[in-house]
Amino acid sequence: MQNKHKKICIVTISLGKGGAERSCAMLSRMLSQQGHDVHITLLTDEIDYPYMGTVFNLGLFKKKQDDLLSRFKRLKMLRKYLKQHNFDAIIDHRTKNEYRREMFYDRYVYRGFKRIFVVHSSHQELYLTEKPEKFKKVYNKNVFNVGVSKYITEKILKERGIQNCYTIYNSYDPDWNENDLAVPSELKNKKYMLFYGRIEDDVKDLTFLIHSFTASKAWEQDFNLVIMGEGNDKEELQALAKSQNSASHILFLPYTKNPFPYIANASFVVLTSKFEGFPMVLAEALSLGVPVVSLDIVSGPSEIIKHEENGLLVSKRSIPLFAEAINRMCVDRELNLRCRSNAKASVRQFSMKEISNQWNQILQDELR
Repeated sequence: MQNKHKKICIVTISLGKGGAERSCAMLSRMLSQQGHDVHITLLTDEIDYPYMGTVFNLGLFKKKQDDLLSRFKRLKMLRKYLKQHNFDAIIDHRTKNEYRREMFYDRYVYRGFKRIFVVHSSHQELYLTEKPEKFKKVYNKNVFNVGVSKYITEKILKERGIQNCYTIYNSYDPDWNENDLAVPSELKNKKYMLFYGRIEDDVKDLTFLIHSFTASKAWEQDFNLVIMGEGNDKEELQALAKSQNSASHILFLPYTKNPFPYIANASFVVLTSKFEGFPMVLAEALSLGVPVVSLDIVSGPSEIIKHEENGLLVSKRSIPLFAEAINRMCVDRELNLRCRSNAKASVRQFSMKEISNQWNQILQDELR
């Protein structure tokens, strides 16, 4: 394949806090390493993850009183930037949950440019607005569209009548294994399972996780539940945790830009979300050789987890069933070791090299 280098603008809310944002940072690195000229437009001033390319940070122009006029001025700046650089394509990772706003992007901000939309969630309203039948026409004007899981591509995009869709998974960074993965001081001599991510209970369902942990009795075997991150529901969930019989074994830790030592030293990582797209936490944990226990929600986990080989998939949102899975992964040493030994190999298809080549091939094919 002859590699024709493209000038690409990645548009994202930020490069901080979440899995979708980490995937944007990774994409900037992958495309840059393939030789493309990458620019990243940020709508908020938040950068936590390593990236490559030129950043156009609209968040620096955001005022405390962020009214409609100031937002319009920032979008005019974005339009000017796009025209000035004459990009071959815009890769848009933003959520798209307001039809009127997205029509403004379509008819003004992105007018005349080739566009690629990346859908990071199975929750349709986040990416298809409140008027999906109308908004699908915008998707169908794009040069192509990407779902980060097969479920999103097949069951959301294609079933809506959206054409020219590809599944390209998010990738993990192989360099994580070269980081200092020593046990964090606050967790020395502790056995623990780990949740990490945004603490938003209506999405992550940490209430369910706390109740399941208490029901599991793993804490009676001196296992701890570590919940690491920040979010609007943290105080409420801390209060819930304090009311549990397992309270002394539930630890809340702050968000960190480098979660990998916490992941690498966990007995396993847990996921109880109500919906996801491609749960980065599962691939990241497995890439570090750490098993996972997850609810089998509609998008993501079943494409990553091989039940009883690299983790456990729990078939429905049932506290007794999830508690049983927690117990098994804590107590059944043979199961834990088997999943641990299979973990790294099971996610090779999500490696930076594999996903980078997929993106590059599709860009070469579609941006002729």
